[in-house]
Amino acid sequence: MEKKTVYIFSDGACSGNPGPGGYGVILRYKEKETELSGGEAHTTNNRMELMGVITGLEALKYPCNVIVQTDSRYVVDGIEKGWAKKWKKNNWIKGDKKPALNPDLWDRLLALLDKHDVKFTWIKGHAGHPENERCDRLAVEQRDAHA
Repeated sequence: MEKKTVYIFSDGACSGNPGPGGYGVILRYKEKETELSGGEAHTTNNRMELMGVITGLEALKYPCNVIVQTDSRYVVDGIEKGWAKKWKKNNWIKGDKKPALNPDLWDRLLALLDKHDVKFTWIKGHAGHPENERCDRLAVEQRDAHA
């Protein structure tokens, strides 16, 4: 059976860093869309960016081909440039000998990448991209709800 191709659009938001934060996600398969969101009272923007992508991937019931679109260079570069895999291999220590941030979330994301075939695409945030703007609204609603 051929794998389904699913699009995941994701964004995170945070007031203060750390502070209250939220994430918003849209999953799209053919004509069907699902919106997901969540947040925390004490978090960082990068944690919310990661949680958005993780939440989207965890919602998939079967292995899929996935195209993730996010405005987070942290997430895209962490995966596409191989940083997260290197950090994990080095016991969550970066090349500069400092601890990698958010190893718990990177570990969850890497495990999901073993299940799905995922391509990450960076999109410019707050630039009129309809799905990114919707995800941002969801993330801000959650951020405000957790303030």
